[in-house]
Amino acid sequence: MVLRAAGRVGRGIRWYMTTLMGDTAYATYVAHHHRAHPDEEPMTERQFWRQKMDDQDRNPGARCC
Repeated sequence: MVLRAAGRVGRGIRWYMTTLMGDTAYATYVAHHHRAHPDEEPMTERQFWRQKMDDQDRNPGARCC
């Protein structure tokens, strides 16, 4: 029981950290793109990250750096 709860907490922390750091951003984009635009090819991962970084440079918002 305790081990199961600890595993669940560990998975939750891992999910939170990977989401917070943006590790799942490209996979989320591809899943959305396939749902919203099934007949179009999504950007490559390299294109996706380049656009994301360019967007952040143009609109820094609440970033710390």
